[in-house]
Amino acid sequence: MQWLKYLLVSLMVVSASGCANWVYRMNIPQGNFLEQKDIDRLRIEMTREQVLYVLGKPVAEDAFDNSVWHYMYLLNHGRSSEMRKSLQVHFDGDKLKSISGDYEVPEEFNIPLEG
Repeated sequence: MQWLKYLLVSLMVVSASGCANWVYRMNIPQGNFLEQKDIDRLRIEMTREQVLYVLGKPVAEDAFDNSVWHYMYLLNHGRSSEMRKSLQVHFDGDKLKSISGDYEVPEEFNIPLEG
């Protein structure tokens, strides 16, 4: 009779462990979510303040060399997949020099703002 209890408990544990894929997993966004329309507003020779206004505060800044700002975004879709995007903003002094990363460089990027 004792072995019947152990067998029943073992069967319940094994059957419950098979349901682990049914558990809801939240999407977890981390970093700066940027869209191409945000990137399209950038222009060469913008000041750091103007870039902050357009893109927000970067996720990472180098403490020893502040000429590059890193904007990164990671979205985990539960266990199935993840989306990663990054943008590097390069400065020469206080002026925007170039951008690189997973976004397209805007056609009008090399036309400075009037002012």
